[in-house]
Amino acid sequence: MTSQPTKKTAAPAIGGHGLQAGLKDRHLSMIAIGGVIGAGLFVGSSSGIATAGPGILLSYALVGTLVVLVMRMLGEMSAANPTSGSFSAHADRALGRWAGFSIGWLYWFFWVVVLAVEATAGAVILEGWIPAVPQWAWALIVMIVLTATNLVSVGSYGEFEFWFAGIKVVAIAGFIVVGLLAIFGVLPGVDSDQAGFGNLTGHGGFLPNGPGAILTGVLLVVFSFMGSEIATLAAGESEHPQKAVTKATNSIIWRVAVFYLGSILVVVSLLPWDSKAIADDGSYVAALNSLGIPHAGQIMNFIVLTSVLSCLNSGLYTASRMAFSLGQRGDAPRGFGRTTGNGVPRTAILASVAFGFVAVFFNYKFPDSVFLFLVNSSGAVALFVWLVICFSQLRMRRIIQREAPEKLVVKMWLYPYLTWATAALIVFVLGYMLTDTEHDGRQTVLLSLLVAALVLVVAFVKEKVGAGRGGAAADTEDAEDAEDAPLDEVTTG
Repeated sequence: MTSQPTKKTAAPAIGGHGLQAGLKDRHLSMIAIGGVIGAGLFVGSSSGIATAGPGILLSYALVGTLVVLVMRMLGEMSAANPTSGSFSAHADRALGRWAGFSIGWLYWFFWVVVLAVEATAGAVILEGWIPAVPQWAWALIVMIVLTATNLVSVGSYGEFEFWFAGIKVVAIAGFIVVGLLAIFGVLPGVDSDQAGFGNLTGHGGFLPNGPGAILTGVLLVVFSFMGSEIATLAAGESEHPQKAVTKATNSIIWRVAVFYLGSILVVVSLLPWDSKAIADDGSYVAALNSLGIPHAGQIMNFIVLTSVLSCLNSGLYTASRMAFSLGQRGDAPRGFGRTTGNGVPRTAILASVAFGFVAVFFNYKFPDSVFLFLVNSSGAVALFVWLVICFSQLRMRRIIQREAPEKLVVKMWLYPYLTWATAALIVFVLGYMLTDTEHDGRQTVLLSLLVAALVLVVAFVKEKVGAGRGGAAADTEDAEDAEDAPLDEVTTG
């Protein structure tokens, strides 16, 4: 397997010095591991368990398989051409400017809304510890601190994320180990009489609410997997981008298996799925309480807070790098594509966090109207992104084989059949969401489609205006030259 030589500087930014290769291999490794562990795993799994019972394991397995396949496709394209635009840049090349523009802005929109969601979640926990500081102030504080972190350098982002992700990984690994010891009855000093694999079938069966609950469970857990693709965006600023992407892609299977399936298996084995404690306290807190572990709630609050800060940190990084890539390609204001002397896309970061602050304001001022619309209208973006990755890979494989076959160091399995099957499964999930009125699935898809349609209209109008002027505007010619260049001439950035 070949790898690209170490790169100290990515592609030059418009009027700047370009992104810097400031992420170390250990940063990328932990970003890849931690990226798949969102706060949604800790706080959202209880509703899935209540809906599908132990069968929620099949829901997680189904979505996990989907993520593994999509990441394999993305890994194939990103290993051949590591770039801060990731799937948006690949869609730009494979499907057309309209595709890269649309999916890039939708993804950016998703993450700036997530900033508000996570800042509020973190503020709730912090206010519980220090009630003298109001919630809105805590949200403001965490946003400012992590904005400052991202503005310093990409290395500071990587260092923060290394420790945030490390805490999440250690916490889940410890939870799984302690839980399994209790399940097998070898954990000393712990009351675990009700723990055992018998809980998987002993309370109405493995599928107490019928097989249809598996699909409903999919709708409830699919969005907690968003973030697994962050490693491919960050690879463009790493010392060994091709190696980093390859490693992240190859490790996705065990990451999903251990952190999602492993921890949920422990939860539904330690407690009956219909235990009132799961609904009241949350699945992980209830599991720890069942073992008699003192201060379980506060321990889990600390872990959730770490996950929230990690998600905020990565969300701001991801949104800013997507905005930077769009700016470089002429699909966003020129200032977004500029960097400071230490390779930080300052304007892209500040613009992203500004919209995040606006969303936080809406969350406090209009939680049941404006903010609810923002959340629902960005809810299906994960599935849209995965679908675009599928169609991009179908085209990009042929381009890579034609222009630089030696760059196919990661290959999608059973191409093109498994790619088409994955796309069909995503379309099926979206279709099934349209039938879901109990968990707002229909509203989420319809509002997300509305926003996507608006962005597509802007993309086609922009393309038409550009064609009417005899091509793209002069300030985007360099970006187009990079797009049309052979793969071995396309630099990261």
